Amino acid sequence: MKANTLSGLLALAIIAAAPAHAQTKGGLDQTGAYDVVEGWFKPGIERWDQPVISVTVDNPNRILLTVSDQRRTQPNAPMLSADGKVLKERSTISTRPNSEKPHLHQILALNGDGKVVEDWAQWNEVFGLPHNIEVNPYGPERHIWVVDLEHQVVKFTNDGKKMVLKLGERGVTGTDKNRFNRPAGLAFMPDGSFYLADGYVNARIIKFDKNGKYVSEFGSKGSGPGQFDLVHSLAIDSQKRIYAADRRNNRIQVFDETGKFLDQWNNVGSPTRLVITRDQTLWMTEANYNRVAKFDLNGKLLTYWGVTGSAAGAFDNAHSFDVDDNGTLYIVDAWNNRVQKFVPKPGAEPARVIGPEFRFERR
Repeated sequence: MKANTLSGLLALAIIAAAPAHAQTKGGLDQTGAYDVVEGWFKPGIERWDQPVISVTVDNPNRILLTVSDQRRTQPNAPMLSADGKVLKERSTISTRPNSEKPHLHQILALNGDGKVVEDWAQWNEVFGLPHNIEVNPYGPERHIWVVDLEHQVVKFTNDGKKMVLKLGERGVTGTDKNRFNRPAGLAFMPDGSFYLADGYVNARIIKFDKNGKYVSEFGSKGSGPGQFDLVHSLAIDSQKRIYAADRRNNRIQVFDETGKFLDQWNNVGSPTRLVITRDQTLWMTEANYNRVAKFDLNGKLLTYWGVTGSAAGAFDNAHSFDVDDNGTLYIVDAWNNRVQKFVPKPGAEPARVIGPEFRFERR
């Protein structure tokens, strides 16, 4: 047999043995290891045009959202029907009929099918703009915490029926132990204490004990190590190091639990939400390029995906995300007025699927 014939047969054998994904052609990796569930979010309101701001998963059949009113709706943003279909009409708040009052739905719970099953309208007068919602994983009561951009933090029973604690005061700004200025997010320690990113105007991280008593703070305005220009989200690893999304400085900073500066990762875009997963890697949503990115804890970029747009699976201000126990991913797509649901593709590479968030073991 001639050498060139043998080489050709060997090449064919190699191609035949190669995994299917290695032969795939084209594609922009728009949704990474996931398939998007088109039209999943069903707001139950006709001509829905409120930006969704944050998401947290209580369980796979209860996904909690915070939502802005129309003050932050973007011109010509998509408008949705009650069952989640994108309407031909676009958001034009200035032309809303005078007889039609803007709808206000600030905290919602969705079921696994994306339908609204709870609307915490009883708290509408409490909030200005609920910016971050979290379930405290370390208390058996699983309290729901809401960070309001208008200067307060509010703790509720899990069912939302009772307010348990309020820190700060709506409409009142400050820089002392009891006043904030546009706080953005929080993260919990296993003893129930928590850190607050205070945030859009103030440039500090404040620690409170489990009862909401002030403990300490660190940070100042600027671009140097340990300084912030919009500290937006916090995450905590197994060594109790704190990772801070420093949005306008386009970086992530790392501190020990006392606030000592340890490291910074530059040029990461505009980080909106940080999560440390059980395998001790950090996942981030980012709003400049609308990407989801994964880093090791030394700041090395491992993978990323995502594109800008309004089509299913694309983003315009990827502002928050969470993952349920089944590996389903929910990403807030703020300026497209929706939250999107993604499920891992069959045979997806495990390293590109976001795992469960890291939690300390309860003692």
